[in-house]
Amino acid sequence: MVFWVFGYGSLVWNPGFDFDEKIIGFIKDYRRVFDLACIDHRGTPEKPARTCTLEKKEGAICWGAAYCVRGGPEKEKLAMQYLERRECEYDRKTIVNFFKEGDSLHPTLTDVIVFTSTPDKVNNKYYLGPAPLDDMARQIATAYGPCGNNRDYLFLLEKAMYEIGHEDDLVIELANEVRKVLGVASIVPKEKKSVAAAPLPHPPHVPIPALQLHPMPEPIALDG
Repeated sequence: MVFWVFGYGSLVWNPGFDFDEKIIGFIKDYRRVFDLACIDHRGTPEKPARTCTLEKKEGAICWGAAYCVRGGPEKEKLAMQYLERRECEYDRKTIVNFFKEGDSLHPTLTDVIVFTSTPDKVNNKYYLGPAPLDDMARQIATAYGPCGNNRDYLFLLEKAMYEIGHEDDLVIELANEVRKVLGVASIVPKEKKSVAAAPLPHPPHVPIPALQLHPMPEPIALDG
């Protein structure tokens, strides 16, 4: 027994469950957007955070990490229960093909699970929809919840994408807009590479601005 799950948000740097293998790669025809509300990890019902979900877009690719859980039904059950609890704002499990760098034609994995959300404010109470960049930046700069600040979620995602060698333009643009709100310096992205290019050497550390975190009531392992 085995299952694979694709992470494109906090799962990239903080999977939080027992897995057996991790592969960096991408899925096709989806892009990362910050259109989903988080009310229990990085935000509250009164001041929801903005976290990422996936939007269908033909020709787009979304880089992230695929995690394998193998070892029998009980281990799979525990991992999936953890993921469903953590990803509770996502109302869909979508099945996708997963590709590794260097081969965009032949999927490395099929039947990979990815948590997604219905882009409908009527049928999905967590769906915020798109907003102007500066409005999203102000929301992200000020929202916080039991797991910490919304802005740190964004900055950690920016750092994680840098470290796997596949920065996301929207993540960088939004993170820099949040830095403007906070009055700190922006980060200049490195040159992008094509899907079929050979891997680059491990990139240097990207500093995250030191920010004052709101105190958490107790340590919580989950994240959105």
